Amino acid sequence: MSATLDAWQRQGRFIDWRGHRVFVAQAGRGPALLLVHGYPIGSYDWHAVWDNLATRFTLIAPDMLGLGFSDKPAGHAYSLQDHADLHDALIQRLGLRRLSVMAHDLGVSVAQELLARQLEDARRPQIDSVVLLNGGLCPEAYQPRVIQRLLSSPLGPWIGPHIPRAAFDRSVRRLFGPKTAASNDLLDDFWRLVTHNDGLRVAHAVGRFYVDRLACRDRLVEPLLRRTVPTRLINGAADPNSGRHMAERYRALVPSADIVSLEQVGHWPQIEAPQAVLAAAMPFLIGQAA
Repeated sequence: MSATLDAWQRQGRFIDWRGHRVFVAQAGRGPALLLVHGYPIGSYDWHAVWDNLATRFTLIAPDMLGLGFSDKPAGHAYSLQDHADLHDALIQRLGLRRLSVMAHDLGVSVAQELLARQLEDARRPQIDSVVLLNGGLCPEAYQPRVIQRLLSSPLGPWIGPHIPRAAFDRSVRRLFGPKTAASNDLLDDFWRLVTHNDGLRVAHAVGRFYVDRLACRDRLVEPLLRRTVPTRLINGAADPNSGRHMAERYRALVPSADIVSLEQVGHWPQIEAPQAVLAAAMPFLIGQAA
């Protein structure tokens, strides 16, 4: 484990949720900012922007079940609704009445579900603003990698536990931008998180979120169409999963959409170009929380 990942683990804590241990990282002071991570890593997605964000916000970043340092129970649903329930429970536990949300990849869909719930019940804690990073905000435009399709097939339960490290590295490298390649140390950290708590055993179940997302597409997109909460998309345009094509689809649905495009940046803008992400996200979040 790298020193960075070790420090990340040490600064977090575990809470109990529905009988499972959930890892939660917290830091900073100021308005609450919920950081919702992507697949397949966990809250470590945010390590490169964490310290700077913590200068202005109280940060809350859980590892969803099946990911990161949290429990990875076999037979669990790992549905978007379930992931959103976890974040709702954490918001309630912390007594938050107002917050902003910053989300990446799988977390984008979780954030959209939280917005959909806010549409249904105005008494819920108020989300002041949302920053979305490379995710399937328009599910029909998402382009899953071959390995994700295989994991979601009937062969998934067998393939997951047998994913070779080399195949994992190749898949991840292809998601980074041409000038922002993943370092070997970062790949080591990613692999340790994916395999922590025997994570490959449930990789097929966790990775099916993109199928789940398609099934509830209209519910997830409606808050964006209605512009219920100020929303900024920061998009790594070189991402083959949810890059330029996703931003274009979003703009087609919401012509006035607030989009910051980062050329030559791939699927993890907050890791590949942290300063550019901070420059785009912090003034927006601070302005909405004022």
